Amino acid sequence: MDQTPKANRIYIGFFGRCNAGKSTLINMLTGQSVALVSAVAGTTTDPVSKAMEILPLGPVVITDTAGVDDTSELGALRIAKTRELLPKMNMAVYVVRTDTPIDDTDREWLALLKEQKIATLLVVNEIRGFGADAYIGASRLEAAEVPYIGADLSTKEQRRDILDMLGKMKPTDEETRTLLEGLIEPKDVIVLVCPIDSAAPKGRLILPQVQMIREILDYRGMSFVVQTEELAALLDTLKEPPKMVITDSQAFEAVAEIVPDSIPMTSFSILMARFKGKLKELVQGANAIKNLHPGSRVLISEGCTHHRQCDDIGTVKIPRWLKTAGYEGLELEWTSGGGFPADVSPYDVVIHCGACMLPRREVLRRIDVAVQDGVPIVNYGVLIASLHGILDRALSPFKDELV
Repeated sequence: MDQTPKANRIYIGFFGRCNAGKSTLINMLTGQSVALVSAVAGTTTDPVSKAMEILPLGPVVITDTAGVDDTSELGALRIAKTRELLPKMNMAVYVVRTDTPIDDTDREWLALLKEQKIATLLVVNEIRGFGADAYIGASRLEAAEVPYIGADLSTKEQRRDILDMLGKMKPTDEETRTLLEGLIEPKDVIVLVCPIDSAAPKGRLILPQVQMIREILDYRGMSFVVQTEELAALLDTLKEPPKMVITDSQAFEAVAEIVPDSIPMTSFSILMARFKGKLKELVQGANAIKNLHPGSRVLISEGCTHHRQCDDIGTVKIPRWLKTAGYEGLELEWTSGGGFPADVSPYDVVIHCGACMLPRREVLRRIDVAVQDGVPIVNYGVLIASLHGILDRALSPFKDELV
C-alpha cells in the first residue's frame, strides 16, 4: 500500500479554526508526528500533505490545513489555498473544540464541504470534560447535518472509534473501478506497446503502463510488452490473435498500420479517460476540434509537473499534430499540475492529458468546469486518435458504452 500512486489514494483533508486540534488529531490517528503541534494559534500555515496507509481506510493522502479563521497578514491567502484543495478531497474531518462555540465561520465551511459533496466527519475536541452531545445541542447543530464524534485529544482513547467512523464513510468508487473493467477475462492475451524514446523516463515505465501490467495480472490475463518496432514480430509469433492491443497514444499511427483491423486497439490514455473521467464528453470534445480556426484559444493542461523534454507531447507534439491537420494560427496556452482555471469560458477548447497523476475526483471536476462553461474538453489519447483518423477504431472496445 505504501507504493500506491497518490492519484489512486483517498484524499482526506483536516479543517477547522486555528488551534482547534487538527494537527493533534492527525498525529493521533496516524500514530506519527505528521503535523507540527503548538499551543500558538496559526502554527500550520500552508497545507501539508503526506501519503500513508491507515487502516481501515487503506492508502490515503492526509492534508493538514491552516485555520479557516486565520486573521494574520497572510491569512486570506492561506484560506484561499485551503479552498483550492476542496476539489481533490474525497473526505473531510472538521475539528471544533467545546470551549469555543460553533460560529458562522464553522457553519460556512461545513456548508461548503456539503456543497462540494465531500463526506465529512465532525470531530468535537472535548475540552475540560464538556461532552460532544451537549456541545452539539447547545450549538443547535442538527445531527443529521453532519455525523459527529466526541474525543479527548489529550489522550488516544477514541482513536479506534474515529477511524471506524471514517472507515464506514470512505468512498468505494475509487476501489471498485478498474482500467480494464469489462474488457478482460482470465487467460486473455493483451499486448502493450510502450515506446522507449526521449520522453520515456529512464530506467522505468510511466504510471499507466505499470498499472496496466498489474491489472492484467490481477485479472489472471497475460501481457506482452513491446516497443513499436517489435510489434509485428510479436503478432507473427502468437498462435492466436491477442484480445486487445493497447498503445502509447504517441505511437497510434504506426501501431494502427501494424495491427489488423480484426484486433481491437486503443491507448493507455483513452483507457485512463474511461477510468477517471467521462469518455463520452471527451469524445464530443474531439468532434469540436473541427470548429477551430485561426485565433481560436486552446488550453492544453497537464495534470503533472514533469520535466519537459525536447519533443514534449503537450508543448511540442500536439501543437505540431494540430498544425499538420490544418489548424493554423491557434492561440495556445498551457497549465500544469494543480493550475487548472476555475473559469475556462475564454477558451474554445480544452485539451487535457491522460491525468494519471490526478485523483479521479479532480479529473471529474475539471470536466464539469468545462461542461458548465460550455467549452468542449478532450484528452490527449482521444485527440491524437482523432487527428490521425483512427478515432472510431480506438473507441471500438467501448462502442456500447458510448451510445
